[in-house]
Amino acid sequence: MNLLHANQHGADANRDRLNQWGITCLNLMSSPGAGKTQLLERTLQQLRSELRIAVIEGDMTTQLDADRLRQHGVPVVAINTGRACHLDSKMVAGGLHQFEQEQLEQEQQPSEFDLIFVENVGNLVCPAEFEVGEHAKVALLSLTEGEDKPLKYPIMFREADCLLITKTDLAPHLDVSIDTIVANVRQLNSRVVVIPVSAKTGEGLETWFDWVRQTVSAQRSKAEAAEVSSQLA
Repeated sequence: MNLLHANQHGADANRDRLNQWGITCLNLMSSPGAGKTQLLERTLQQLRSELRIAVIEGDMTTQLDADRLRQHGVPVVAINTGRACHLDSKMVAGGLHQFEQEQLEQEQQPSEFDLIFVENVGNLVCPAEFEVGEHAKVALLSLTEGEDKPLKYPIMFREADCLLITKTDLAPHLDVSIDTIVANVRQLNSRVVVIPVSAKTGEGLETWFDWVRQTVSAQRSKAEAAEVSSQLA
């Protein structure tokens, strides 16, 4: 409990920092191989012309995914966790500091950015328990993982603001029901937005892009209202 309390304190500090910059932060979480990096690639291709985006990329070892994302012309800060199976708020604080320093070296301000994606370490349990300062949590579940995962690993799905059911192009080859996955998730979280997607065929991606746009817009409006309120106080 002390560990989680300390992490929450750090997450709140990260969120305050992001709010000062006017940046929305989305935390992407899933088991390994669910498609986080490929989804990010498609998202960067579509949205980087209208939103200024950066990525904090978490992996236990290597910068393979970070290098893939750098090819899309956005700032990417890589964090290797070693033996840790998730990012925590302290790690992300270090990533934000590195991002800030890199922008200042280029005579740019972090406040020029609209959105930071945090791609968490592939794990279906630990990332959901450790906030990093995000404004929303995005969980991914691939069809290949089966219908029962939300019930077997409930914390991730209970905490998610948006759930992407990925690899829907494989549906004809699997004995898996998207409707059953959704019903299982709804037992845990009635408010979550569920979007079936395929990064390969493009199915559902426009709905996902719209959700990202709306989330950034809503967070921007919230930050502006808070600033006005502060000035009037």
